Amino acid sequence: MATLNMVQSLLIALWVAAVMSRWLGGGATLTMRFSPLMTGLVVGLVMGRVADAMIVTAALQLIYMGVFSPGGSMPAEPAVAAAIAVPVALLGDLAPEAAIAVAVPVGLLGSYLYQFRFFINTFLGQYTDKAVEKLDHKAIARSIIWYPTIASFLLFVPLVFVALYWGSPVIASVITRLEGTVVLHMLEVIGGGLAAIGIATTIYVIGRKEYLLFFFLAYFLSVVLKPLEITMVTYAIFGVIIALLFTMVSQKNQTQSVTEANSVSADDDDYYDDGF
Repeated sequence: MATLNMVQSLLIALWVAAVMSRWLGGGATLTMRFSPLMTGLVVGLVMGRVADAMIVTAALQLIYMGVFSPGGSMPAEPAVAAAIAVPVALLGDLAPEAAIAVAVPVGLLGSYLYQFRFFINTFLGQYTDKAVEKLDHKAIARSIIWYPTIASFLLFVPLVFVALYWGSPVIASVITRLEGTVVLHMLEVIGGGLAAIGIATTIYVIGRKEYLLFFFLAYFLSVVLKPLEITMVTYAIFGVIIALLFTMVSQKNQTQSVTEANSVSADDDDYYDDGF
C-alpha cells in the first residue's frame, strides 16, 4: 500500500497550521478553515492526485455545509478533517462515503485542538498587557500576531505530521481490510446520511419557501440532463441566467407596486383637495 513520505506529510501539516493560525491570507483564512475544499486541493497537489482528492473533498464539503461557526467556534474543524480523511481515502482507494465516516471523528478532535490553542493564547496575553503598559507598538504586534502564530505552528504541525506519516497508512490499511464487510457498508451508509443532513440543514437555515422552487428545478434538471454529460460550467451559466431573469422580474414588480401605491396616494390627495 502506498504511503505518505515525510515531505508530503510535512507540507500538509504546515498548510493546516497556517490555516488554523489565521496567518495565511488574513481574513480569507477563515474561509480556508471553514471549507474542506481548499485543504483537499492542497492535499491533491501534494499527493499528485488532484482529481481524486477533489472527488473525496466534495463529499466532505456536503456535510460541513450545515455546520455554522458562531463567534468563530465550530463543533468540528473541516480543515483538519480534510487533511487526514482525504489522504486516508486516497491511500486506501476508499469511497467518498467511507472518507466522510473517517472525517467526522477527526474533525471533532481538531475542534478540541483549536480550543486548546485558545488556552495557550491566554498565557500569551500577559505579553500583550506588558507591551500595552509600555506603549511598545512593536511588542504589541509581536504578542498579538507572531506569538500566537508560532504557538499554533508548534501545536498543529507535529500532531498533524504524526497523524499523516504514521497514522493515515494504518487507518487506510484497516479500512481496506474491512472492504466487503458489514462494517464498511455501515460507514458508507452513515457517511452518505451525513452528507444529506448537511444539505438539509443548509436548506432549512437559509432556504425560504418561495426559493425552494429553484432548488427542485436545479435538482431535476441535473437528473434529466445527466445523459447529456453537461459540465458544471454550463449549469452555472444556466443558474446565472435564471437568477438574472428572476431579479429583473422582481424589480419590475416592485417598481410597478411602488407606482401603483403612489398613484393611489395621489388620488386620495385629490379627493381630499376636492372635498375641502
